[in-house]
Amino acid sequence: MGENLEAQYTDRIVEMYKDKTLFITGGTGFMGKVLIEKLLRCFTDVKKIFMMVRTKKGKHPNDRIKEIFSGPLFDTVRKEKGDEVLKKIVPIVGDVSLPNLGLCPEDRERITKEVDIIYHCAATIRFDEALKKAVLLNVRGTKLMLDLAKECKALKCFVHVSTAYCHLNEKILYEKVYPPPTNPHDMIRTVEWMSEEVIDMITPKLLGDIPNTYAFTKALGEALVVEQKDKLPVIILRPSVVIPIWKEPLPGWTDNINGPTGLLIGAGKGVIRTMYCQTDSYADYMPVDIFVNATVLSVYDYVGNKSDRWIYNLTSSSEHKITMEEIINIGRRVIEERIPLNGVAWYPGGSMKRSKIVHYICFFLFHLVPAVLVDALLTILGYKPVLIRVQKRILKGFEVFEYYANNQWDFNNDVCMEARKTMNPLEREKYKVDGDGVDYFEYFTDCVHAARLYILKETDDTLPAARRHMKVMWVVDKLFKTFFIVLLLYFLYKKIFLPFLS
Repeated sequence: MGENLEAQYTDRIVEMYKDKTLFITGGTGFMGKVLIEKLLRCFTDVKKIFMMVRTKKGKHPNDRIKEIFSGPLFDTVRKEKGDEVLKKIVPIVGDVSLPNLGLCPEDRERITKEVDIIYHCAATIRFDEALKKAVLLNVRGTKLMLDLAKECKALKCFVHVSTAYCHLNEKILYEKVYPPPTNPHDMIRTVEWMSEEVIDMITPKLLGDIPNTYAFTKALGEALVVEQKDKLPVIILRPSVVIPIWKEPLPGWTDNINGPTGLLIGAGKGVIRTMYCQTDSYADYMPVDIFVNATVLSVYDYVGNKSDRWIYNLTSSSEHKITMEEIINIGRRVIEERIPLNGVAWYPGGSMKRSKIVHYICFFLFHLVPAVLVDALLTILGYKPVLIRVQKRILKGFEVFEYYANNQWDFNNDVCMEARKTMNPLEREKYKVDGDGVDYFEYFTDCVHAARLYILKETDDTLPAARRHMKVMWVVDKLFKTFFIVLLLYFLYKKIFLPFLS
């Protein structure tokens, strides 16, 4: 009985990570930062974390790491553990897109001698990335990481972060192997010897019915990991759309405007007024802290439990579904009732359209026409026009959004559910991997607040002015709509009723 109670209140996941040396690629990205923060805060007995960092915009990797760790995401771990815990991070200068990963011989030797677990998170997540660049990073980079893993003398697990949206022809994605769209080795050789210009010309032919280079290259990268199943201790994680932090350490935090955050900001600023989408459709979302908890659990399940599970769909829609319309309505309430944004261009409004024709008409009337008028005014006043450029970016973003929003996929995560059952009560509390108890209104409030603070740099002391500005824009919005209706009625009267009466 005593042993059973002890098992219920022992953190076996922490014990498994004790004295382990980890190697993380993509640690400077959104998911990578939250993963490292969790490891530093909850796994203090980890021996060392090698973190691959490349020189970017003239900044040395050491300077980039200092900048990351000085951010608000790491406030809690610095407060709880002190700055000493950051010394567990060992920067490794490298670049997944380069031959030999851009590693010097000394660093490569250190990695192969010391590393126990590899987290391969690095990838380009841009949907419109040039195919050559996407292949070099997402496909060849994965191959080179696997080659490095083969040299590691103490490797216990190679974690490959894929995506739940890399096999788009499958309307129900199971936790199993799927064939790649083409041979990944042939694709690597093709982009290595062809110029980027030539690759760009033949990209549509190479992609076939796959809508973007992201899904195409992630499927190829996953296939390379599958090839090594019997040679290396590999696991594949397929997260869905990873969104801001839900609970810990900083609710709502993100470092980008991808996914729902971008929609909330765009709609909250009054820039996005219409979208083409079936309102009852839903996407699959995964808060990044849940993804990180599921990641450390998956490694424990594979290494600690010695499970034969190795492909995990980290998805949520089988348990929690929220439609696109619900997201927009909740976001509008948050902006109107709780946290308005500064300098909104128009009062937040608009809606989703089931008809593409209606959507394009509304885009012309409520996006392009105001943008032209405002840019013309800015030019007259001697300022640089900006809104037409913004609307072009929005239109490009709509192309991606519409494909995913108007197609429906479902995800089977039975393997993940089985892994969850192995957790004891203490582990379920420390590593929450489900969405039970989520309050969407409060969550989106946290998301908007964090975006306001950390992305838009709009401090809380500007909220009163933002609320006053919103009231003014509400009046302007009503006047504009009234003017538009009067103008429409006048047009109908002049062009239809008068000729008919005469």
